[in-house]
Amino acid sequence: MLLLPTMIQKTTLPGAKEVDTTRKWHYFDATEQVLGRLASKIAILLIGKHKRTYTPTMDGGDFVVVTNVAKVKVTGNKEEDKFYFRHSGYAAGAKTIPYKRQMEKDPTKILELAVKRMLDSNKLRHGRMKRLKMFVGEQDQYGTKADKKASTK
Repeated sequence: MLLLPTMIQKTTLPGAKEVDTTRKWHYFDATEQVLGRLASKIAILLIGKHKRTYTPTMDGGDFVVVTNVAKVKVTGNKEEDKFYFRHSGYAAGAKTIPYKRQMEKDPTKILELAVKRMLDSNKLRHGRMKRLKMFVGEQDQYGTKADKKASTK
């Protein structure tokens, strides 16, 4: 009878301190980027699925800074057909806002809703959304332009 040494497999999770110190900053320029494709890339970075230490129950994602949000584009006929719906909770409190009017009013809201709806609806979503920084035009608040490397491919 052949005896093999027992292999012990151990799963180690990163600690909270390690997660906070390993967060990186990613910079996106939304000029001529398709809304849904950009939002899915951002969601993956916010969740932390690109990391080796990814765990669904821990918030190990990175920071994401998006500039030129007003220049994002949508495919097809969505500029005329897409609507954003919200409800106040009162009777007859439903409101629909067309895509074009929302772009004129607040373009960051469009990308924010797209990313938010790609994240899981759980206790971690609020913290992940706080790490998303969006700007209508250029910005210098989160690092200098020399520090920024285009994360988009």
